[in-house]
Amino acid sequence: QVQLVESGGGLVQAGGSLRLSCAASRNILSIDVMGWYRQAPGKQRELVATLTRGGSTNYADSVKGRFTISRNIAKNTVYLQMNTLKPEDTAVYYCNAVSSGDQYWGQGTQVTVSS
Repeated sequence: QVQLVESGGGLVQAGGSLRLSCAASRNILSIDVMGWYRQAPGKQRELVATLTRGGSTNYADSVKGRFTISRNIAKNTVYLQMNTLKPEDTAVYYCNAVSSGDQYWGQGTQVTVSS
């Protein structure tokens, strides 16, 4: 079992930055993959970025060069640094963990980018 708690969402103007945090209830090195997904109103949930136990990262094309996923192992926390935000980045952002074939989700945090 893994509990995930996100924080850091909010309202920001286009071109601004936000950093999301996801605190896990256990050692994140025991988790196969951690990631961030987002869901905009009326749209399906989509992958934003992932980070494997070994440190490999993957990004959606729409956020490459603007978003960075990272982790603090001592704090069991994964971050999503979001720069040069655009109105189309507006969504609820969810933290995700995959461990031994099981998938876990956080409660989500709202990010709103105004134009």
